[in-house]
This record gives sequence, structure tokens and C-alpha cells, in this order.
Amino acid sequence: MYQVNEQGFYGEFGGAYIPEMLHPNIEELRTHYLDIMNDASFQNEFRKLLADFAGRPTPLYYAARLSEKYGARIYLKREDLCHTGAHKINNTIGQILLARRLGKTRIIAETGAGQHGVATATVCALMGMPCIVYMGKTDVERQKPNVARMRLLGAEVIPVTSGNATLKDATNEAMRHWITHPDDTHYIIGSVVGPHPFPDMVARFQSVISEEIREQLVRKEGNPYPDYVIACVGGGSNAAGAFYHFLEDEHVQLIGVEAAGKGLDSGHSAATLALGKPGILHGCKTMLMQTDDGQVTEPYSVSAGLDYPGVGPLHAHLFKTGRVTFMSATDEEALRAGLEVSRMEGIIPALETAHAFAVLNKLEFEKDDVVVMNLSGRGDKDLETYSKWI
Repeated sequence: MYQVNEQGFYGEFGGAYIPEMLHPNIEELRTHYLDIMNDASFQNEFRKLLADFAGRPTPLYYAARLSEKYGARIYLKREDLCHTGAHKINNTIGQILLARRLGKTRIIAETGAGQHGVATATVCALMGMPCIVYMGKTDVERQKPNVARMRLLGAEVIPVTSGNATLKDATNEAMRHWITHPDDTHYIIGSVVGPHPFPDMVARFQSVISEEIREQLVRKEGNPYPDYVIACVGGGSNAAGAFYHFLEDEHVQLIGVEAAGKGLDSGHSAATLALGKPGILHGCKTMLMQTDDGQVTEPYSVSAGLDYPGVGPLHAHLFKTGRVTFMSATDEEALRAGLEVSRMEGIIPALETAHAFAVLNKLEFEKDDVVVMNLSGRGDKDLETYSKWI
């Protein structure tokens, strides 16, 4: 019910709305990705790199002080402890292995907060492949540590000045580049967005998160099923990974948290599912923030990784069917939540992740409820923003 169909749709959302020049690339991916991913030698190489290079499995940590405050058994899935500091490495390892098997020799990517850019630059260095990362000029300024890391790893970082100069615009430029280099280049998309098969492919690579959560909960709680799984949602790859193996288990409550920016009614927001309607962006049909005449609205969030006017088609479908409850948190709420987690648990979360923690005080838990928070990234890159706010 929640998996993509053969045409690349989740219900009414998804598909591949692409220029003719990209058709061979997308068709090549669509034809081969499942065979490659299901091949035993691919899985062996993927799993070995996840373990030995990325540092998986990541811990499922019982947050005692948060649990006491919010009256539930709260666990943190520590994706921040992955190599490069976020869940993004799971997907980039998978995609570069796939690209290599397709005979591609160069890699492009887009990035917002810089975590996907760093993860892509990392695997390109590992595999000896040239790497170009498109990043909005606004994000280059507010995520300087990650820009420095990408360049240290050998990637060429290209600042994008069009539009709001954020994630949407970086994705536009990466798509344009791919159109002009279709034969030798693979585009490592960083989230569950874009034309089919990217949303499904990225969700499958990130599903290792919920796979591990189930195994770890059996050891810690004697039961693989939590009562809640909570994750932030921009494009939605960390949430897709955290939700993936629970989608058919209707008794597990899944909550996605979007960025409300300065408020849902402020005109400065990135809460797509609260404010959007169906449309087409970056090669797929999904929910989009747009004007009455269909022009994409410029999103806003203090968090560079959530500053996107759309959402992955899987999440649009989960919203439409009601399988996932989507909430939102403002900049102020996210910053407060990030400070609280830092000072109560000794873990500084990425600003993206802090949005997920911001809804804990909006939910009513039973004292025995098991709540898993997907701690998708670490907050080193956001220290300047946190410091200014403090």
C-alpha cells in the first residue's frame, strides 16, 4: 500500500517528469537499480562499507532525562554518530556503488545544510571519482564548516545565486548540469525527491535506519515495535528511512515534523504539507508550496536542510492517506528544543533534527510509551546559529 508501483507512483504522487535528454539516464536507472541493489555481491559491499566505513549500526540510546521530563520511554537513534555526522552517508555509499556498476565516472550532487554534500564528497574521495556539489549561495554562507569539509575532500563546490540561493535552486542547477552530461555522470540526489526511481532508491538505502531500530528494540524492550517514531521532514530521507519498516504496522504512530519558519501564516515557512498543494517539481509530482497560478513559493527556514518548497512523493502519499501525522515547528521552537537536548542529554543536534524534538511538548504520552526520535545529524555545522540565538 505504501510502496512505489511499477510506474513510479505512490498513489497519485511520484512519476518521472523529465526532459527528453534525461530519459536515457532515468531509464537506465529504472531498468537496473533493483537488480543491482538486490545482487548479493552489491549487498555485501554495501553492508561492509556501512559497518567498517560509516560506523553502523548506530546506537539506539535511552534518553533518561528527556524520558523523565516528557513521561515516556524516549530513545534516540544516533545517526549523528555516522561518519560525516548524519544519515546522508547511508545513501551516498549505496548510490556511488550503483553508479560504478553502471559505468559512470563522475558525480554531481546538490546540498542544502551541506551534510549530503560532505557525504557525497566523502564517497567520491573513497572511490577516486571527481565530484561537483551545487549549493545555494545563502547556504554556503551559513554552512561554512561543511563547505570547507567538501573542498578538503576534493569536491568542487559551486555557489548558486538564482532564486533564494538555497536548496531548491541548487537542485535546479544540478539537474541542468546532468542534462548536459548524461553519458558519464551520475547525479547522487540527497533525499527521497526527484524523478522515479530516485525516491524509492534513496528510501531503500536509508531503510537501514528502521531495520536497525527494530533489531535494537527487541534487545532493549523485548518488542520490535515502538509506539511512536518521530523525524524531521524536508525532502524527507531521514524520515523515510526511520519509517520504512514500520509503514505496514498501523499501530506504530509515525510523526513527521516540518519547518514552520517564522510561522505558518508568516509567508516565511517551509511547511509544505501544511501549506502546499499538488504540483510538479524536480521531476516528480508531489505536494508543493506554490501560488494560485502554480509558481513555486520561496521557502524559508533557519535550517538549511529543511529549506525546500516540496517534499518527497512518498511523504505526500503518507500525508494524503493519513498514515503519517505531519506537524511543524518554528525556528524559535527548534532552537529551544536543540538547546534543551544539548543541555539535558549532552548531544548537540543539527537544527534540522531539533525540529523533531520541538514537538515533544505538543504530544501526550502514556508513561510506558516507547518513543524513537531519529537524531538525523549532529549540530557542529549549526554552532554559529545556535550561538547567535543564545
